[in-house]
Amino acid sequence: MARAIVYSEIGSPDVLHLAEIPDPVAGDGQVVVRIEAVGVNPLDAKLRRGLRPGPPITTPRRVGFDGAGTITALGEGVTGFSVGDRVAIRTTLGTYATALAVPVSHIARLTDGVTTAEGAGIGIPVGTAYQVLRSLHVHKGDTLLVHAGSGAVGQAIVQYAVLWGATVIATASPARFEQLQALGAAPVAYGPGLTERVREAAPGGVTVAIDCIGTDEAIETSLALVADHDRIATIVRGPDAAALGIRAFSGGSPTPLTDEEESWRAEALPLTINLIEAGDFQIELGPELPLAEAARAHELVEQHAARGKIILIP
Repeated sequence: MARAIVYSEIGSPDVLHLAEIPDPVAGDGQVVVRIEAVGVNPLDAKLRRGLRPGPPITTPRRVGFDGAGTITALGEGVTGFSVGDRVAIRTTLGTYATALAVPVSHIARLTDGVTTAEGAGIGIPVGTAYQVLRSLHVHKGDTLLVHAGSGAVGQAIVQYAVLWGATVIATASPARFEQLQALGAAPVAYGPGLTERVREAAPGGVTVAIDCIGTDEAIETSLALVADHDRIATIVRGPDAAALGIRAFSGGSPTPLTDEEESWRAEALPLTINLIEAGDFQIELGPELPLAEAARAHELVEQHAARGKIILIP
């Protein structure tokens, strides 16, 4: 029997528990992956707490969307992969587990220079970052303001924008300035007076802004500094975006992603693996915890008490 983290009611991290589940079987176009590392995302905790809407829970609900491990079985029609391949998984529900059947379109091969933990930390953060930057047409010559630049999505936004030639201003706490500077961003402390501090950091003006934190301060500063409000986006306050006059990508937005935007999210996984292999991109790894301590991982996420991507080890 495989094992997985499940919950049967909305609530605190304490609702999470480890359960035995049937061993997964690879269907058509699927592979079975032995999960060796799981990336913990804020979305996981928001769904568990009911902060993001979901259908009623009628059977124990699985957790997690990102992970990495080794292929143990191939379904009908799978080509290009073999048993024993190391792969990263993106956007497949149930990665908090020892094994999972995954559509082949949701995996990418890990190269020798990319660790399993790094592979597990890519999916949602990098897919989101890459898609939002593409949707906002960020390019060389832009000055980008990213709120909460030291988070996993924020760091991915910084790195891709810098690679594409943009100037990046990133808000964060002073304790995280060194990390952001190493990635090529100019850090600015959030808090009272943020708009003026960003103006000082970007005397030529800000052309595009991405909100990864959801505070009124972040939204107000973006609206004050970016002339074209179609180039302001949030990944947190989706339900409010239309009333605010800005764009939203996921983050509870009632507007689904387009097929093109979904394809960009898929494109980001192998592209980022290649960049890590080449030394041109980094995933900041945080604490590693056993799979059975998923509740503790969610506590750390909700308390913003860990630097770097939290990884669960089955």
